[in-house]
Amino acid sequence: MVSNCWLMASYLPEFSANFAPSCILTLEGGMKSRAIISFFGSLNDFFPQNRKNSPQSVAFEDGCGVKDLIESLGVPHTGIDVLIVNGTSVDFGFRLNGQSCIEVYPCFSVPQKDTLLHLQPPVPENPSFILDVHLGKLTHLLRMMGFDSLYRNNFGDKEIVEIAHDQNRIILTRDKGILKYRLVSSGYWVRSTDTGIQIKEVTARFRLCSRKKPFTICMECNGKLKPVQKQEIESLLEENTVKYFTKFAKCCNCGKIYWEGSHYLKLRDRIENICAGER
Repeated sequence: MVSNCWLMASYLPEFSANFAPSCILTLEGGMKSRAIISFFGSLNDFFPQNRKNSPQSVAFEDGCGVKDLIESLGVPHTGIDVLIVNGTSVDFGFRLNGQSCIEVYPCFSVPQKDTLLHLQPPVPENPSFILDVHLGKLTHLLRMMGFDSLYRNNFGDKEIVEIAHDQNRIILTRDKGILKYRLVSSGYWVRSTDTGIQIKEVTARFRLCSRKKPFTICMECNGKLKPVQKQEIESLLEENTVKYFTKFAKCCNCGKIYWEGSHYLKLRDRIENICAGER
């Protein structure tokens, strides 16, 4: 995760927020090369207010990897979809040599160019997730919407990375550092601490509303729910539940029983609210 590049970043107030790279670069202090890096859209969330929407001047040694250079400034590679160096779309393995103008774009926010390399993998039709220790409540909402979501309140960073790699899961985290591991291919830094905002962030980033399968995953243990006949579970239900409800599902893992009561209606309404306005 640690960059081998020798860096000296500085805020450049003389450039406007609508900066268009001009490649006017000046070497200082004997540095070999210097880059002007512009971050667009949501990538500015990774910077303090005085560095948002402003180009950054970075000195580096020739041969430095563009991925290492950018991550050393605090932006993990999982947030980057398009990299343009001196007018050419490049991948994360690109090595920088000489003066460079670098444009860095997140997903769904790219310039109007004919040929672009998209660096983020496409979202699977049935995406699965692994969440860090800060996102337990978000886990329940993702399961409610039908997404396989692993969570433990004692997951370590390396364990999350290894599971995500081995099981092709998307990492959701409040810790930006996890997303800089080389093994991580897909992940998202959740900005908000509010669960209601978090779920809208994640559904928007991964276009989940068009993929949702509500009430097919156990909200407690992440097991699959299967329809079950009432007579098979009647002895486990309260009298009024037996009297007024006919459709039931049971978790194949923990055995928890679900039915379409008033709580179900509230959850259904919540899903509709989460997806309201998403195209």
